Amino acid sequence: MVDISNFKGNVRLWQDNWLAGLLALIAIFVLVHLANDYSSGLEFGWDARVNCAAIEAYANGLDPYYVKNLTGTNLSYPYLPVTLDVFRPLCADGFLVRHFRGAYLVVAAAAALLLPSFSFSRRSIREALLKFLYVFGGFVGFEWTFITGNFAIISGLLTTVALALIFYGFSLREKNAKNGNSIACYTAGAAVFGLLTSIKVVFFPVLLSFYFFPLSRRRKITLMIVASVCFIAPALTSLVFYHDLFSSWIEAISGRIPGQHSPASESCNPSLLCLGQSLSESLGFIAPKLAGMLFYGLAAALLVLGPLAASVIRLVKQEYASDDGSFLKKLDQLLIDNPRFALRLTTLSMFALYLCAPRLKEYAYFELAIYAAMLVVDLPAIGVAAVFVAAIVAPMLATGSPNAFVNTFGQTIAAVFCFEIFLLDLYPSFGRLKGNGTAGISPETRPLSA
Repeated sequence: MVDISNFKGNVRLWQDNWLAGLLALIAIFVLVHLANDYSSGLEFGWDARVNCAAIEAYANGLDPYYVKNLTGTNLSYPYLPVTLDVFRPLCADGFLVRHFRGAYLVVAAAAALLLPSFSFSRRSIREALLKFLYVFGGFVGFEWTFITGNFAIISGLLTTVALALIFYGFSLREKNAKNGNSIACYTAGAAVFGLLTSIKVVFFPVLLSFYFFPLSRRRKITLMIVASVCFIAPALTSLVFYHDLFSSWIEAISGRIPGQHSPASESCNPSLLCLGQSLSESLGFIAPKLAGMLFYGLAAALLVLGPLAASVIRLVKQEYASDDGSFLKKLDQLLIDNPRFALRLTTLSMFALYLCAPRLKEYAYFELAIYAAMLVVDLPAIGVAAVFVAAIVAPMLATGSPNAFVNTFGQTIAAVFCFEIFLLDLYPSFGRLKGNGTAGISPETRPLSA
């Protein structure tokens, strides 16, 4: 007689071994890439140099938004005037310009180590290693940050801090609904999210993901308001206390200072908007910019936001088909009844909204990889393999491609592919995480019970 249990055990062992072997090869691939970049004699770190040059010009009483006042660069400083004082310690004595590679490795490692502090299902060494590898290799985002010296490394660290605060707040609430520290952690996480989106304004819509928190609607809206206030605060501070520089900043980022670089005049970047514009130009439309905007809207709606919304609507209707009440009340109850699934859905919506940003530079994919790292670890083995190959190997190979389209949009295509994999796992993840407590919400405060 055949021993079925032994056979199943051998199959499981084989699955673990082939996945571990594949991930080990990918890890070596990432390590070799980063080692080559670190030891390269090429002139990297141009974004770190322009940022520190702007801070130096400001310290010398010059307007840092005019490139002519910056030493050793022809790029412009893109951040709000208040950041000139906030970032000043980073550039003290030229430390960052000389040692940005080592510093960025340390910061990325700190970000990667923060992620395993929470898990949607269970924490393990395997999950921590997967997240660590994904942060360093996902979508080639860290490599671009590492090469350019862009301050996206700071945004990435703030993203992990915000997620860690929110997830820790959930953990406290899961153990004890009356623990006031849980809301304090949620609020602190929302504030950090607001501050980091103020650095890159185009990512402000990510704050809409807060609605998927496993909290009452009133508290979710309060957190959105907190995040929005923190988003606006740096701009208001710059307007009030750096009024002249604020005017220069507006002129610089909008391209109204003649004869110098501006974000508004930069070439195409790996975003869905540029993908739409590239498609409209290749098809020869009379109004390529307008057609590009239309293609961008269609791509965002049909490939990302539409499928996500349709999946959530279907899930809510499936779970509460016989219940009365509005769709939002049913959604609120589903999120509160399934808090770990709610946080996974929150993270997936953050990934989706970030991916749909109209301006998504190569180094911005570092933050996108952080959101994805939280989602990939719970996938089945074949899903983990597909996402790691698509998000790490494919973009690295595409970066040096002689084909301009592949070279420019390799990251975009990889991110959309990974999103579809995560979305396909939405229903299975609901089955895996269904229940798992009620996030400390008492029955009388549940939406449909009110």
